[in-house]
Amino acid sequence: MNEFWLWFTTGTEHILNRNGYDHILYVMALCVLFSVSEWKKLLILITAFTIGHSLTLAISAFGIFTAKQGYIEVLIPFTIIVTCLVNLGYRKQRSSALAKTNYTFNYVLALIFGFIHGMGFSYLLRSMLGKEESVVFPLLSFNLGLEFGQLIIVFAMLLISVFLARFTRIKKADLVFFTSSAVFGIALLLFVQRLNDL
Repeated sequence: MNEFWLWFTTGTEHILNRNGYDHILYVMALCVLFSVSEWKKLLILITAFTIGHSLTLAISAFGIFTAKQGYIEVLIPFTIIVTCLVNLGYRKQRSSALAKTNYTFNYVLALIFGFIHGMGFSYLLRSMLGKEESVVFPLLSFNLGLEFGQLIIVFAMLLISVFLARFTRIKKADLVFFTSSAVFGIALLLFVQRLNDL
């Protein structure tokens, strides 16, 4: 139980601490389009991201495929930038027939971008694993911790959405624009910084 808790809390802390803010930004960008009443659509989107990063986390942890960490660290803010741009495009199309297409596009992107984030998660896991240690139990525990941390972010975003809807006059479209624009700006700076560090 203690070993499970160690890996679980490591996974949770990895996505929630300030060093993991790039992953937090991505989940925020995923969630901002949705209100509480659209929780099923959000669940599908988060599930697509989870499937993507769980697969590549496992593949990388087992040593089946790895990529240079510097490249993945550059690609992570790129995924945030693209997601924010899709959000800003969706904001203009919310009442049109294109909105449904944009939702589907977001699901596909979340799955693909999950692969990239999974590689990012794997570096910490691999650095903590000993060569002789079994990978399966730490991998499962670490991944469950990641999911728990991710759900905390999702829950927080939905709470903010409910609060703003009930107690302010801020429109959902304006919240999407403000959040996506702010996250876009941070991700762009991070992308340029990491690109220069290659």
